[in-house]
Amino acid sequence: MEQDFTTSRDRLYLPFLSGFYNGFAQPVGWLAFRLIIGGMLTIEGWAKIQNPMGLVGFVDGLGIGPGWFFSPLIAVTNFAGGLLIMLGLFTRPAALANAVMLLVTYWFHVTHPYGDAFVTRAGIEYLTANPDLLTPAGQRFLMTDGGARFLNGPTGVQWKANYNSLFWTAGAAIIAALGGGALSVDRRMAREF
Repeated sequence: MEQDFTTSRDRLYLPFLSGFYNGFAQPVGWLAFRLIIGGMLTIEGWAKIQNPMGLVGFVDGLGIGPGWFFSPLIAVTNFAGGLLIMLGLFTRPAALANAVMLLVTYWFHVTHPYGDAFVTRAGIEYLTANPDLLTPAGQRFLMTDGGARFLNGPTGVQWKANYNSLFWTAGAAIIAALGGGALSVDRRMAREF
């Protein structure tokens, strides 16, 4: 069954916009979404490509292992998969592989919260972005609850880790389900996954 995201003129309050929506806004919007999701995966993957064995201990610790196999696989999945998603080439398998990997990341963040550790890489980034927290007044604000607000509050590090993982997982899964769209290499080929 062919996917059709066009909106018929008779359903629109402003029917004269149907050509704009169907011919420009929807295909360009989908392309922008693919570029954002694929671009972020590529950026994240680049650091892993630079050190493909960097996640060996992490993967072994999850019990998924062997880390020596999955660590470089994650690097390639992020980096090459992100590039393929941006190009719209083999979009569905690239997005599906990343969605599965990102779902494991989400699971990890939910089941392994930061806990009481105040100084983590994310914590240092947060403090760098909010230098006012390093003043005596900022320290009093953070330490009145032992740092719980910093870690678990509405703008806390744990919430951001969970939310970001869920967002990227959903983005990759939606692309895996719907494919590259009208402005993709997949659409130009005779067949697609």
